[in-house]
Amino acid sequence: MARAKGSRSEGADLEFFARCASGFEQVLAGELKGLRMRRVRPLRGGVAFFGTLEDGYRACLWLRSATRVQLVLARVGATDADELYRAVKAYAWERQVRRGATIAVDAHGENDELRNTKFTALKVKDALCDRLREQVGWRPDVDPHDPDLSVNVALHREKATLYLNLSGASLHRRGYRADGVQTEAPLKETLAAGLLLAAGWPDLAREGGVLVDPMCGSGTLAIEGALMAAGIAPGLLRERWGFEGWQGHDQALWDRVREAAEAGGAAEHCAALILASDLDAGAISIARDNAERAGVARLVRFSVDDAARLARHLRGRRIAQAPGGLLVANPPYGQRLLSKDELPKVNAALRAAVEALPAGWSTALITPDGGVDTALGMAPDELIACYNGPIKAWVRIYRHGGGERRSCEVVSLAGVRRSVPVADASSEQYAARLRKVARESVRWARRNQVSCVRVYDADLPDYALSVDLYLSDDASGSHVVVEERRRPGSVDELRATHRFADAVALTGAIMDVPSEHVVSRPWQAEADRRPAGTPARRLVPAYEDGCRFEVDLEGKPDTGLPLALRGVREQVGALSKRARYLGLFAASAATAVHAARGGARRTTTVCAYPDRIEWAERALAENGFAGAAHACVCEDVGGWVSERRKAGSSFDVIACTPPAWLPAPRPGASDFELRRDHVDLIRQVAALLARGGTLVFACEDKGFKLDEGALLKAGLTVEDAGARTLAHGFERRANEHHCYLVRRA
Repeated sequence: MARAKGSRSEGADLEFFARCASGFEQVLAGELKGLRMRRVRPLRGGVAFFGTLEDGYRACLWLRSATRVQLVLARVGATDADELYRAVKAYAWERQVRRGATIAVDAHGENDELRNTKFTALKVKDALCDRLREQVGWRPDVDPHDPDLSVNVALHREKATLYLNLSGASLHRRGYRADGVQTEAPLKETLAAGLLLAAGWPDLAREGGVLVDPMCGSGTLAIEGALMAAGIAPGLLRERWGFEGWQGHDQALWDRVREAAEAGGAAEHCAALILASDLDAGAISIARDNAERAGVARLVRFSVDDAARLARHLRGRRIAQAPGGLLVANPPYGQRLLSKDELPKVNAALRAAVEALPAGWSTALITPDGGVDTALGMAPDELIACYNGPIKAWVRIYRHGGGERRSCEVVSLAGVRRSVPVADASSEQYAARLRKVARESVRWARRNQVSCVRVYDADLPDYALSVDLYLSDDASGSHVVVEERRRPGSVDELRATHRFADAVALTGAIMDVPSEHVVSRPWQAEADRRPAGTPARRLVPAYEDGCRFEVDLEGKPDTGLPLALRGVREQVGALSKRARYLGLFAASAATAVHAARGGARRTTTVCAYPDRIEWAERALAENGFAGAAHACVCEDVGGWVSERRKAGSSFDVIACTPPAWLPAPRPGASDFELRRDHVDLIRQVAALLARGGTLVFACEDKGFKLDEGALLKAGLTVEDAGARTLAHGFERRANEHHCYLVRRA
C-alpha cells in the first residue's frame, strides 16, 4: 500500500479515494479516467485510484461528481477499541499534521466490537493527539466545523482505513451560491453534474449542442452545464481546502496546478447554447446571480416562462442547426416543493416541454416520481438510483429520437374518447379490464343507492391494485382511490412502478374523473401515510343505503368508511331493532348509523382515536341520530370494556372490528396482535352481551384463523357469517374477509 510520508515529491505513488453519491460510481470513474488517473477502480460509494500529489490536486479542482477526495494514509487493525487506539497511535502523525493546525475526525462503518461511529472517531482522535503530544510536545485543537486538517476512518470488519481529506468541505460547495438567498431545496452541484455527465452533455457541448432546463430554479443544472461546456474547473471558486493543515502540502505545486486550471477555461470560445427558464421570477434572479459568480453568465440565456411554453424558445436557425440537444430538469414533486394535487400539472408541463423538442434530442430528469414516465409516455433508457437530500430519487435518462412516446386510446364510461400517455404497452389490458368491470359496478352502485364502490380488485395479476369509486351527481366531482398491493420481492421495481402510474392515469380517464380527484397510494407510501388521530386532509361525502357519510380519502388506516365491511354494517343493522348497540374500535363511523337506522334504541361507539370519534359524532348527527341516546367515547377499548364489565353493563348487539395490530395503551402493557389475542378479546367483549345478544366480530386478514374450540370451551357459540357479509367488489378477497356471530351458549 502506498502512503503519504510528508514528502513534497511530485512523483511519489499515492493512493486516493474519491467519494460520490451512491449510484454515480461509474460516472466518477469516467471522470477520473478522463483526467488520466491510474488504476481506477469503482467501489461502493466512490472510486479508488492511484497517482502523484499533482494528480490529487487536479482531482480536487476538476472532479465534478465527486463529493470528497481523500488520500489513503494507512490501514490498521481494528478488532476492538484498544487495538485501534494502539495502531493509530503508532502511526507517524507528526509527519502529517502541521503544527498549530486544527483537526477533525469522523468515522463510518462498524464491526462486532466497534458499533458506534462517534466512539470510533473519538478513539482515533485521542490516539492522534496523544501521539503528537508525546513526539512533538503539542496537542492540536479540535474544530468539527471548519478544521485545517480532517481525518476520516472507514471501518470494515477487523480493519480500519485512515484517510486524509484533501478536499475539505464537500465538493458540492462550489462557491457560486450566496448563503441565505437560494431557492427552496436546491439541487446539489455534484448531483447536477453527475446527471449531466451520465446523460453525455460534455460530448454534446463540444459539438455545439443545446442544453435546456425549463424548470431551472436557482440554475444549478444550467450553471454546471455551462462550466462543462466552457471547460472551467468547478473548484476554482473555492477558497478553503482540506490540505491546508497537512505537512505534505506542496504550495508551489498547488499554485502551478491552479494556474493551469485557470488558463484552461475557454468561456469565450464555447460553442454550446444553454437555455434556462422558470415560472418564478425570483428564482431566475437568483440563478442569474449564481451564474455571474460562477463566471458563466454570458453562456446561459435565462427567461421567466412556463415549461409548457418551451416551444417558443426552441425556434431559430441556431436551434435548427444544432447537432443535438439535451433537456434536463429537477422538477418539483409532491414531497417538498408542492402538494400531490399539483403534481399532474407539473408533469403535464414537462410533457409539453418534451414534446416540443426537436427529433433526436434526449431528456434527463432527477425525480422520485415514478409517474413521470407515464406522463411522458416513455420508459427511461437508463436509471440511476440516488438520494436528492433525504429523498430517494432516480436519474432518468431518455435517449429518444422523436415519435417514440406511447399512449393508450380509451373510451370512458361516458363515451368520451381519450388518448392517455403510458409507459408500459401492456397497460392497454388493464384499461380494457377496468372499463368492463367498472361499468357493471357503477350500475350496481346506483341500483343499490350507494355512491362508493370497489370497481377493480387486482383482476389482472400484473396490475395488483384496487380502485374505489366515490360517485358524485356530477361526474367531474367524483373521486377515485387507486391503491397498490404490496409488491413481491421478485417483481421488477421499474416495471411495477410504470404499471401503477399507468393505471392511475388510465383510471381517471376511463372513470371520467379529473386528475386532481385521483388519489394514488403506491405501496411504498404506506409508511408515509399520516397516523390515525391527525386531522383529515381530503374530505368528500359518501352515501350508503340512504345515509350520508364523510370520508377522508387520504386517511389511515382507511377512509372512515371501509367498503370491505359494508356487509358487516348491513348485518349489524338487521340485528339492531330495539337493541342496545355497542361498537368497538370504530372501524367505521357508519356502523353506529346502520344500527340506529335499524332501530337501535341506544348506541355507544368506543375508539381510542379522536378523529374516529369525531367522524362517528358527525355521521350520527348528519343522519338524525344525535343526542344522549347515541354516545361516542374516546378511550382505550380494552380499559373501557374492563370498566363496563365491573359496572355490570350489557348490550344486545356488539360490533367488534379490531385491526391486526395495536400498540400497547400504557407502558408495561403488551401490544395487541389479532391472530394471537383474538380469543381473549372475544371472551372479554362477550361478557358484556345481554341474554340473547349477538357479538358481530369481523376483520380483514388473509392469515386469520378463528380459534373456535377455545371459544366453545368458554361457553360461546360461533356462526360463520363471512359468505353472506362479503361486500360487492371484494369477491376476490373472500379468503381475507372474516365475520362471525358470537353468542352465549
